[in-house]
This record gives sequence, structure tokens and C-alpha cells, in this order.
Amino acid sequence: MRKIVFFALIYSVIIFTVNAQNTGAYLIPRRIFVGDRAVLVLPLPGKNEKTEDIILTSDNSYLNGINFPLHANIDFHRIILEQRTGGSRLLIEFTPFVTGRLELPAIEIGGERFTGLTVIVDSVIDSRSSLILSGPAASLVMPGTAIMLYGIIAFFIIFIILTIWFFIKGRLFLKKWIEKWNRWKLFISMRFTEKHLYKSVLRGEDKRLILDRLSEKFRIFLSILTETNCRSMTANEFKKLTPKLLMYQDANPLFLHNFFFSCDELRFSGVNISSHDIFNLLDDLRGFLKTLEGGQKEKSRDVKAAA
Repeated sequence: MRKIVFFALIYSVIIFTVNAQNTGAYLIPRRIFVGDRAVLVLPLPGKNEKTEDIILTSDNSYLNGINFPLHANIDFHRIILEQRTGGSRLLIEFTPFVTGRLELPAIEIGGERFTGLTVIVDSVIDSRSSLILSGPAASLVMPGTAIMLYGIIAFFIIFIILTIWFFIKGRLFLKKWIEKWNRWKLFISMRFTEKHLYKSVLRGEDKRLILDRLSEKFRIFLSILTETNCRSMTANEFKKLTPKLLMYQDANPLFLHNFFFSCDELRFSGVNISSHDIFNLLDDLRGFLKTLEGGQKEKSRDVKAAA
């Protein structure tokens, strides 16, 4: 009976000593999860005199012949024993990889052995409801997300407004713009023809061929401009175009009649054609084009003012 009481007393002392190892220990941070780096702090009694701290890592423990603690589910980084006269501390830096209550292996440092230390690792799963993750992170946490979101919304609003405007007025505006563009190209082409023929006269090319090209190109120009077939019209028939050309300010009603009459007379009279006669026709053509372009700009300004 005495032996039983003796062994029970010894067992109680051992259990009390092991459990007492964890008394007063605390975690930094207080609550840790799997993969978090944490520090277990164990307060210890003070020393008689202050000595240097003992730092134990996997490298220096191997060199000093000390077994660095190993655990299947814990990665130990560093163990520090702070020795002070007012109170010492044992700091254990580690990272857990499983949840639940984990018991640390025996730690030997500074001639002392520490056992029975435990830590509790929480799960990212909220324990208040089964298999439901804890609260989600706040939205729009990345810098620039709000600007990007509002920019996309503004882009779609502008796109919708432009689409509505295009179906209401855009097609008419586009049609007028295309007409102006084609008319501008028409005048550019005719001015280029006039300069090319001028250089042909200077080079001494056949003057009747030059007059033929002048008559043909000018008739094509008038056909496109007035939307009337002018390719086979006589000089007298060009008087019919007067109402359409009078829409341009300062346009001479008899210019086309006089121009083609002079041009045809030189082409078909059989007389020698002088360069001076062709230069006069080209000068008249150049002035007529300037008059039409000036009248076109005046007309556009009048339309805008009326609108």
C-alpha cells in the first residue's frame, strides 16, 4: 500500500512539473493560423547576474553539438534565451503547418531543458459554422481599382451617347463630311491638272493634245461638280449650267461659254496655236477655280450662321 501511494505521489509531481513548464507562456500574436510566423514567450525567473543572450539556430546548434528541435508539423526558426536579473525569457520563433493543439519537442538551451510546451493553431475555417470561410476581404483593395471601374462605366456611357447621336444626327453629318471631302479632292485634282498642262506647254509638247486634255478634264470636273453630263456639251449648251454655278458667289455666268468657245476654236480652226493662247486659258481656269472655292466657303459660313 505504501508503494502505491509513493508511486502515485511521484507521478503527480512529474505531471505537475511538465504542465508547469507552459504556465505563463503566451503567443505573439495571440491567435495564429496555419502558415503564420509566431513567437512563443515563456517567462523565467531572473538570474543572479546579467549574462549575454543565447541564440540558437539550426546552423550554430549543429556547430555547438546541440540538437536543434525538430517537429513534423512545425518549422522552428530561432530560439532565444534572454538572461536578466529582473526576469529571463525563452523566445521560440516558429511556423506551424497543421491546426489544433501542438506539443513542442524538448528544447535544450543554456544548460536547461524545457518540455511540455504547447501551442494552439486555429483554422481559417470559422468554427461557428461548419465549412464556411471567415469573412471575405473588403472589395476594391487594390490601388487604382476604383479609377479603372469608374473609367469603364464612363466609357460605356459616352459610347451609348455617341451611338444615340450617330443614329439621330451622325449619319447626316457623316454624309455632309464625305461630300465636302469628295469636293475637296475634286478641286485638288483639277488644280493638279492645270499645273501639269502648264508644264507640258513649257516642255513644248503638242499644243492640240494639251487643249484636248484640258477640255476633257474640265468637262469631267464640271460633270461631277454639277451632277450633269458635260462631256458632249457644246459651248452654247454650257449656258444651261449657269443656275447651278450661280450658287457660288462671283461666278461669271458666261465664263464656261466663253472658255469652251475659245478652246474649241483653237482646237478645230487649223491655225497655229501659240503658247500664249493656252496660258491665257489656264489662267482663266485657275481664276475660275479660286472663285468657286471662295464661293463654296461663303456658302458654308452662311449655312452655319442660319443654323
